[in-house]
Amino acid sequence: MTRVAIIGAGPCGTAQLQAFASAEKKGAEIPDVACFEKQSDWGGLWNYTWRTGTDEYGERVHGSMYRYLWSNGPKECLEFADYTFEQHFGRPIPSYPPRAVLTDYIKGRVEASGARKFCKFLHSAHWVAYNESKDNFSVTMRDLSNASLVTEEFDYVVVATGHFSVPNVPHFDGFDTYNGRLLHAHDYRDAREFAGMDVLIIGTSYSAEDIASQCHKYGAKSLTISHRTAPTGFHWPESFEEVPLLTHVDRKQAYFKDGSSKNIDAIILCTGYLHHFPFMDEDLRLKTTNRMWTPDLYQGVIWQKNPKVMYLGMQDQYYTFNMFDVQAWYVRDVIMGRIQLPSYEEMQKDSQAWLDREATLENYEDEIWFQGDYVQTLLDQSDYPKFDVQGINNTFMEWEHHKHDDIMGYRNNGYRSLMTNTKQPVHHTVWLEALDDSMESYLGA
Repeated sequence: MTRVAIIGAGPCGTAQLQAFASAEKKGAEIPDVACFEKQSDWGGLWNYTWRTGTDEYGERVHGSMYRYLWSNGPKECLEFADYTFEQHFGRPIPSYPPRAVLTDYIKGRVEASGARKFCKFLHSAHWVAYNESKDNFSVTMRDLSNASLVTEEFDYVVVATGHFSVPNVPHFDGFDTYNGRLLHAHDYRDAREFAGMDVLIIGTSYSAEDIASQCHKYGAKSLTISHRTAPTGFHWPESFEEVPLLTHVDRKQAYFKDGSSKNIDAIILCTGYLHHFPFMDEDLRLKTTNRMWTPDLYQGVIWQKNPKVMYLGMQDQYYTFNMFDVQAWYVRDVIMGRIQLPSYEEMQKDSQAWLDREATLENYEDEIWFQGDYVQTLLDQSDYPKFDVQGINNTFMEWEHHKHDDIMGYRNNGYRSLMTNTKQPVHHTVWLEALDDSMESYLGA
């Protein structure tokens, strides 16, 4: 029987499990599937831990999740087509759930489908190598429960570890002697730590936006956002300031490219993450940056140099959960022989066409429609339940406009579910005043 190894049981890995479980439920004979997850439960980044650095087993902490996180995009844009929020919670719920609600939703789907039987928890990827003589892979895992190495052979390997767990940490002169709190967003856990402080955020992407907003919400004295290329363009509260890139720090004084300076109590590096797969043999290892189209991956998932290796969720992302789903359904159908792959040359040609289009993208609207077209391309090739991709694109456009109108209040809006067509309610408390992010508080009124 064909054997499939899935590395990681976060949103990408559970999407792959759901794809196989769906085929099995419809009567298909599925491969022998084993999903290896180094945490004690599935959920990936959505599993919150107070730990930073290394975990109790000496493994690098995977999660970048922090307390008080709420979804920074409408849940209607990430909703599973085969398991809606209304199905899970029994009623429509507001459009921007906090972490605990989204975690419950992610886990609820795979719990309901019985996919846990495929999982081996507390198993960390150690090494994956291709056996040319057998046309298969030796997959070595570290069994964390007894500190042993275990090697098995598989016909396919699906890498589902994501790319938001290994921080990209730049150096600035003076960091060695900086007298304040200095950390990367990966190790940020609680906004209350920064109450009463003058905080410097380096970076302008989603984590920068959200961590700055969280710190403001929970009492930071001021927020300074340092940009490398351009300011965010949002209408921040009076306690915010946007400045060019940091040049250096001297004790607690931060200096910027425009010649300005400011006394800073804490610096949070929101400088992104690395695509990092040290457990993959050199010939199998994806090397890329965070971009809308990932080179060397046919249809965004198939490792062209060895098409029995697949990578899920490697793109820069507007779409998330439902994009991972259509990727997983496509990968499943390739593995099960329902989809025949073209030649290496044809795969390269197809990928180059996407790369050429990526080079023309000028703004977030272009990127959203680009990724929507990609999702539609995969959706058209499998039996994943069809959904309104154009409608999701339009919801993304509305979301972006709401953010630019009111960066602190955009979460106070509600949208229509593209899966059930039901208008979702507005949350009972405006986001800036909703200090309790528990599922009980969120769903309670």
